Amino acid sequence: MSYPPDPNNPYAQPQPPQGQPGYGYPQQGQPQYGYPQQGGVPPQGQPQYDQAAYGYPQQGAVPPQPGYDPYAQQAAYGYQQQGVAAADTGFVALPTGTFPVASYGARFGARLLDGLFVFVIYLVVYFIGLAAVFSSSDSSNGGGLAFGVIFLLDIVMAALFLAWDTVWVALKGATPGKMILGLMVVDERTGVKPNFGGSLVRWGFPVGLGIFTCGLGSILIYISPFFDNSGKLRGWHDKAANTVVIKVK
Repeated sequence: MSYPPDPNNPYAQPQPPQGQPGYGYPQQGQPQYGYPQQGGVPPQGQPQYDQAAYGYPQQGAVPPQPGYDPYAQQAAYGYQQQGVAAADTGFVALPTGTFPVASYGARFGARLLDGLFVFVIYLVVYFIGLAAVFSSSDSSNGGGLAFGVIFLLDIVMAALFLAWDTVWVALKGATPGKMILGLMVVDERTGVKPNFGGSLVRWGFPVGLGIFTCGLGSILIYISPFFDNSGKLRGWHDKAANTVVIKVK
Protein backbone atom coordinates (compact mmCIF):
# COMPACT_ATOMS: atom_id res chain seq x y z
CA MET A 1 0.00 0.00 0.00
CA SER A 2 1.62 3.30 -1.02
CA TYR A 3 1.11 6.70 0.39
CA PRO A 4 1.53 10.04 -1.30
CA PRO A 5 4.98 11.61 -0.68
CA ASP A 6 5.37 13.81 2.31
CA PRO A 7 5.80 17.42 1.10
CA ASN A 8 8.37 17.95 3.90
CA ASN A 9 10.31 14.84 2.84
CA PRO A 10 9.95 14.53 -0.94
CA TYR A 11 12.70 11.91 -1.27
CA ALA A 12 11.24 9.67 1.36
CA GLN A 13 14.36 9.63 3.53
CA PRO A 14 13.83 7.76 6.77
CA GLN A 15 13.11 9.96 9.73
CA PRO A 16 13.82 9.07 13.32
CA PRO A 17 10.80 8.51 15.45
CA GLN A 18 9.57 11.51 17.40
CA GLY A 19 11.07 11.78 20.83
CA GLN A 20 13.85 9.30 20.17
CA PRO A 21 17.45 10.18 19.41
CA GLY A 22 18.41 9.66 15.79
CA TYR A 23 21.59 7.78 15.14
CA GLY A 24 23.92 9.70 12.90
CA TYR A 25 21.84 12.84 13.06
CA PRO A 26 22.81 15.82 15.19
CA GLN A 27 20.19 16.82 17.68
CA GLN A 28 19.31 20.40 18.42
CA GLY A 29 21.39 21.63 21.31
CA GLN A 30 23.64 18.58 21.24
CA PRO A 31 27.39 19.17 20.56
CA GLN A 32 28.66 17.89 17.25
CA TYR A 33 31.99 16.18 17.68
CA GLY A 34 34.71 17.29 15.32
CA TYR A 35 33.20 20.72 14.74
CA PRO A 36 34.04 23.80 16.78
CA GLN A 37 31.08 25.13 18.71
CA GLN A 38 30.39 28.83 18.80
CA GLY A 39 31.43 29.94 22.25
CA GLY A 40 31.23 26.35 23.40
CA VAL A 41 33.45 24.27 25.63
CA PRO A 42 34.83 20.90 24.47
CA PRO A 43 33.09 17.95 26.08
CA GLN A 44 34.52 16.56 29.26
CA GLY A 45 37.06 13.84 28.63
CA GLN A 46 37.84 14.97 25.11
CA PRO A 47 41.56 15.79 24.48
CA GLN A 48 42.37 19.44 24.06
CA TYR A 49 45.17 19.96 21.58
CA ASP A 50 47.57 22.89 21.89
CA GLN A 51 48.14 24.37 18.46
CA ALA A 52 51.42 25.96 19.57
CA ALA A 53 52.77 22.52 20.43
CA TYR A 54 52.22 21.33 16.85
CA GLY A 55 53.84 24.30 15.13
CA TYR A 56 50.71 26.30 14.36
CA PRO A 57 51.19 30.06 14.69
CA GLN A 58 49.02 31.72 17.25
CA GLN A 59 46.85 34.71 16.46
CA GLY A 60 48.92 37.87 16.79
CA ALA A 61 52.22 35.98 17.24
CA VAL A 62 55.25 36.97 15.19
CA PRO A 63 57.73 34.23 14.31
CA PRO A 64 61.29 34.93 15.47
CA GLN A 65 63.70 36.27 12.90
CA PRO A 66 66.67 34.16 11.77
CA GLY A 67 69.61 34.55 14.12
CA TYR A 68 67.44 35.86 16.95
CA ASP A 69 68.98 35.14 20.33
CA PRO A 70 66.59 35.93 23.19
CA TYR A 71 69.37 35.69 25.77
CA ALA A 72 71.51 38.24 23.94
CA GLN A 73 68.50 40.55 23.62
CA GLN A 74 67.81 40.14 27.33
CA ALA A 75 71.42 40.95 28.15
CA ALA A 76 71.35 44.02 25.91
CA TYR A 77 67.96 45.43 26.87
CA GLY A 78 66.46 43.61 29.83
CA TYR A 79 68.84 44.47 32.61
CA GLN A 80 69.46 48.14 31.99
CA GLN A 81 67.74 51.48 32.01
CA GLN A 82 68.33 54.33 29.56
CA GLY A 83 71.99 55.35 29.80
CA VAL A 84 72.81 52.78 32.49
CA ALA A 85 74.53 49.42 32.11
CA ALA A 86 74.47 46.78 34.80
CA ALA A 87 77.85 45.52 35.84
CA ASP A 88 77.20 41.99 34.55
CA THR A 89 75.84 42.81 31.07
CA GLY A 90 78.76 44.50 29.31
CA PHE A 91 76.40 46.76 27.36
CA VAL A 92 75.50 50.43 27.58
CA ALA A 93 72.25 52.01 26.36
CA LEU A 94 72.73 55.28 24.50
CA PRO A 95 70.30 57.50 22.56
CA THR A 96 71.78 56.05 19.36
CA GLY A 97 71.43 52.40 20.38
CA THR A 98 72.85 49.71 22.65
CA PHE A 99 76.58 48.98 22.32
CA PRO A 100 79.15 46.76 24.04
CA VAL A 101 81.37 48.53 26.52
CA ALA A 102 85.03 48.61 25.49
CA SER A 103 87.12 46.38 27.74
CA TYR A 104 90.02 47.83 29.68
CA GLY A 105 92.42 45.55 27.82
CA ALA A 106 91.29 46.93 24.46
CA ARG A 107 91.57 50.51 25.73
CA PHE A 108 95.06 49.86 27.08
CA GLY A 109 96.08 48.28 23.78
CA ALA A 110 94.77 51.28 21.86
CA ARG A 111 96.77 53.64 24.08
CA LEU A 112 99.93 51.61 23.47
CA LEU A 113 99.38 51.81 19.72
CA ASP A 114 98.83 55.57 19.89
CA GLY A 115 101.98 55.95 21.99
CA LEU A 116 103.93 53.98 19.41
CA PHE A 117 102.65 56.16 16.57
CA VAL A 118 103.49 59.37 18.43
CA PHE A 119 106.94 58.06 19.35
CA VAL A 120 107.75 57.18 15.72
CA ILE A 121 106.66 60.64 14.56
CA TYR A 122 108.75 62.24 17.28
CA LEU A 123 111.83 60.23 16.28
CA VAL A 124 111.45 61.29 12.66
CA VAL A 125 111.18 64.96 13.63
CA TYR A 126 114.05 64.60 16.13
CA PHE A 127 116.48 63.11 13.59
CA ILE A 128 115.52 65.77 11.07
CA GLY A 129 116.38 68.41 13.67
CA LEU A 130 119.72 66.78 14.51
CA ALA A 131 120.58 66.50 10.84
CA ALA A 132 119.89 70.22 10.48
CA VAL A 133 122.24 70.99 13.40
CA PHE A 134 125.14 68.88 12.14
CA SER A 135 124.80 70.09 8.62
CA SER A 136 125.04 73.71 9.71
CA SER A 137 128.23 75.47 8.49
CA ASP A 138 128.21 77.84 11.47
CA SER A 139 130.16 75.69 13.92
CA SER A 140 130.82 78.63 16.27
CA ASN A 141 127.15 78.78 17.23
CA GLY A 142 126.49 75.05 17.14
CA GLY A 143 125.58 74.83 20.83
CA GLY A 144 122.97 77.54 20.66
CA LEU A 145 121.48 76.07 17.50
CA ALA A 146 121.26 72.62 19.08
CA PHE A 147 119.52 74.06 22.14
CA GLY A 148 117.03 75.89 19.90
CA VAL A 149 116.33 72.73 17.94
CA ILE A 150 115.75 70.69 21.09
CA PHE A 151 113.43 73.37 22.49
CA LEU A 152 111.51 73.42 19.21
CA LEU A 153 111.23 69.65 19.27
CA ASP A 154 109.75 69.78 22.77
CA ILE A 155 107.10 72.22 21.56
CA VAL A 156 106.34 70.01 18.57
CA MET A 157 106.06 66.98 20.83
CA ALA A 158 103.67 68.73 23.21
CA ALA A 159 101.51 69.98 20.32
CA LEU A 160 101.50 66.52 18.74
CA PHE A 161 100.53 64.92 22.04
CA LEU A 162 97.72 67.45 22.47
CA ALA A 163 96.44 67.14 18.93
CA TRP A 164 96.68 63.36 18.83
CA ASP A 165 94.00 62.71 21.45
CA THR A 166 91.97 65.90 21.32
CA VAL A 167 91.70 66.50 17.57
CA TRP A 168 91.30 62.86 16.57
CA VAL A 169 88.53 62.27 19.12
CA ALA A 170 86.75 65.53 18.22
CA LEU A 171 86.90 64.82 14.46
CA LYS A 172 86.55 61.04 14.29
CA GLY A 173 85.50 59.97 17.76
CA ALA A 174 88.62 57.82 18.06
CA THR A 175 92.39 57.96 17.77
CA PRO A 176 94.12 55.73 15.19
CA GLY A 177 94.87 53.18 17.90
CA LYS A 178 91.19 53.02 18.89
CA MET A 179 90.15 52.78 15.24
CA ILE A 180 92.38 49.76 14.72
CA LEU A 181 90.83 47.97 17.69
CA GLY A 182 87.26 49.03 16.83
CA LEU A 183 86.73 51.44 19.73
CA MET A 184 85.01 54.81 19.81
CA VAL A 185 84.63 57.62 22.34
CA VAL A 186 81.08 58.99 22.47
CA ASP A 187 79.20 61.54 24.53
CA GLU A 188 76.96 59.57 26.89
CA ARG A 189 74.19 62.17 26.62
CA THR A 190 73.98 62.17 22.81
CA GLY A 191 75.54 58.87 21.74
CA VAL A 192 77.79 60.56 19.16
CA LYS A 193 81.39 61.76 19.21
CA PRO A 194 82.14 64.52 21.71
CA ASN A 195 82.79 68.08 20.64
CA PHE A 196 86.19 69.72 20.87
CA GLY A 197 85.54 70.98 24.42
CA GLY A 198 84.66 67.51 25.69
CA SER A 199 87.67 66.01 23.94
CA LEU A 200 89.95 68.64 25.47
CA VAL A 201 88.59 68.01 28.97
CA ARG A 202 89.01 64.26 28.55
CA TRP A 203 92.64 64.70 27.50
CA GLY A 204 93.57 67.61 29.76
CA PHE A 205 92.25 66.27 33.07
CA PRO A 206 94.80 63.43 33.48
CA VAL A 207 97.62 65.48 31.94
CA GLY A 208 96.98 68.51 34.16
CA LEU A 209 96.69 66.43 37.31
CA GLY A 210 99.86 64.58 36.36
CA ILE A 211 101.82 67.84 36.07
CA PHE A 212 101.01 68.80 39.67
CA THR A 213 101.59 65.30 41.08
CA CYS A 214 104.73 64.28 39.17
CA GLY A 215 102.76 61.89 36.97
CA LEU A 216 101.08 59.97 39.79
CA GLY A 217 97.74 61.67 39.16
CA SER A 218 97.80 60.67 35.50
CA ILE A 219 98.45 57.04 36.40
CA LEU A 220 95.64 57.07 38.96
CA ILE A 221 93.18 58.48 36.43
CA TYR A 222 94.17 56.02 33.73
CA ILE A 223 93.49 53.07 36.06
CA SER A 224 90.31 54.64 37.47
CA PRO A 225 88.02 52.61 35.13
CA PHE A 226 88.68 49.69 37.48
CA PHE A 227 86.94 51.67 40.22
CA ASP A 228 83.74 52.22 38.22
CA ASN A 229 81.00 49.93 39.54
CA SER A 230 78.41 50.96 36.92
CA GLY A 231 79.72 48.43 34.41
CA LYS A 232 80.67 51.09 31.84
CA LEU A 233 84.39 51.28 32.74
CA ARG A 234 84.33 55.07 32.80
CA GLY A 235 87.48 56.67 34.14
CA TRP A 236 87.45 59.93 36.04
CA HIS A 237 88.40 61.75 32.84
CA ASP A 238 85.39 60.13 31.12
CA LYS A 239 83.08 61.29 33.89
CA ALA A 240 84.50 64.80 33.72
CA ALA A 241 83.86 64.91 29.96
CA ASN A 242 80.57 62.90 30.04
CA THR A 243 82.06 60.30 27.70
CA VAL A 244 82.07 56.52 27.47
CA VAL A 245 84.23 54.23 25.32
CA ILE A 246 82.28 51.63 23.32
CA LYS A 247 83.15 48.87 20.90
CA VAL A 248 81.70 49.42 17.43
CA LYS A 249 83.20 46.47 15.52
